[in-house]
Amino acid sequence: MSFGLPFKDKPPRLSYGGYLKINELISLQQLHSDPLQHDEMLFIIIHQVYELWFKELLHELDTVIVLLSREEALNANRLLRRCIEIEEVLVNQVGVLETMTPMDFLAFRDHLMPASGFQSAQFREVEIVSGLKDPHVLENYAADSVERKRLQDRLARPTVGDAFYGLLSKRGFNVQGAADEEKRGPGSEYMEEMVRLYEEAEKHYDLFLLAESLIEYDEFFLLWRLRHVKMVERMIGSKTGTGGSEGAAYLNKTAERRFFPDLWTLRTYLSNRSGGCNGAVNGGSHG
Repeated sequence: MSFGLPFKDKPPRLSYGGYLKINELISLQQLHSDPLQHDEMLFIIIHQVYELWFKELLHELDTVIVLLSREEALNANRLLRRCIEIEEVLVNQVGVLETMTPMDFLAFRDHLMPASGFQSAQFREVEIVSGLKDPHVLENYAADSVERKRLQDRLARPTVGDAFYGLLSKRGFNVQGAADEEKRGPGSEYMEEMVRLYEEAEKHYDLFLLAESLIEYDEFFLLWRLRHVKMVERMIGSKTGTGGSEGAAYLNKTAERRFFPDLWTLRTYLSNRSGGCNGAVNGGSHG
């Protein structure tokens, strides 16, 4: 008996498909080729997955910056390790794209114009938050576009490197002005302080781990760029990109863009200071 009380419907139970919006997700792959080309589905899904991973990287890197501002180096390092694992996935995904032959790709490539991965705003956000602040990227987006506004916001905010230098400063390392590339060269006070971080690694082990994770994060991004450019060369050679860029030639120019060039320079500086390393350490001759 209800005794006249109004009956209230129970909310539907949450399902796997409902939680993940599966129906909406799998409806987003719209092929443009005519006649339809089998491999266009693969191309679309791979790049949509890339965009999802870019979103996750931004989610993690934003939190890394917050954690570093709170002096939580180990927590920040844990999330950086996650970012590195994601980057490894990005590198391996290129191998899936390489299961297409050049003719498979060329069969639908012209239907992509003028769309291009060059226009990925999230990719540009990842570059910016990681340390490559280049205002010229705004030129690729309409003045009133959401993408341009997001990128402008990113350019105005601290990078992971800024947060790292800030933490070093709080922990007693004199790295004032470290964001200025001219103040990070060999022999600079900044470089001497970074040497101290490595020489006193046991004393500042959380910071040392963080520095090592940053350079590994940088390394895996470089590996992804290199794998990507070789895949493009394999598919279209030196042909111009669908968005009007120089294609593989443009990608080759980006392959050495580093988020933390000072951490790479530090390796050379440490090697030069060490002087008389033996042949085994230096990768000596085999006869």
